[in-house]
Amino acid sequence: MVSGLTIRKMTVADHQMVGDVGFAAWLSSSQGEAEFGDRDVVEAARKAFLDYPASAKGHVAVAEIAGRLAGWGACEDAPDYISDLWIDPAYQGRGVGSALLRHFLTRIATAGFKVAKIDTRATNAGAIRLYERNGFSIVWRGVERDLSLGIDLDKVKLEKHLG
Repeated sequence: MVSGLTIRKMTVADHQMVGDVGFAAWLSSSQGEAEFGDRDVVEAARKAFLDYPASAKGHVAVAEIAGRLAGWGACEDAPDYISDLWIDPAYQGRGVGSALLRHFLTRIATAGFKVAKIDTRATNAGAIRLYERNGFSIVWRGVERDLSLGIDLDKVKLEKHLG
């Protein structure tokens, strides 16, 4: 575990930082991808990240190191589905993503589910490596429409069998 890392439920006071960290992580993970070079797509992503915290309906957890928000994740839409995992680029590669995954996997298993699900862009090699290192396997690859961005994306869906 990362020294000094705490994971807790998101509060209203976290909303701005959650949006900022999500957008920064999205920008970092999408560098060099043609579909993300369009200003309208970038603005749609920024707006989606900034609007998300106030409208979140699922469980949103934040990871802090020394009082600074280092990343966050969420289970939206279904209790066995990790819909979001975003790590501040300054903290990537330091175990924050793995710690958040463990948090969500524990919640999912405790709720009685036998399989945890997550997805990402097929081009997001860093995220795929993180998920595979934490026991997930790709079970589907295809194209899906991203409604908030208004574009089609190559995606992968991954699953991890629990306990």
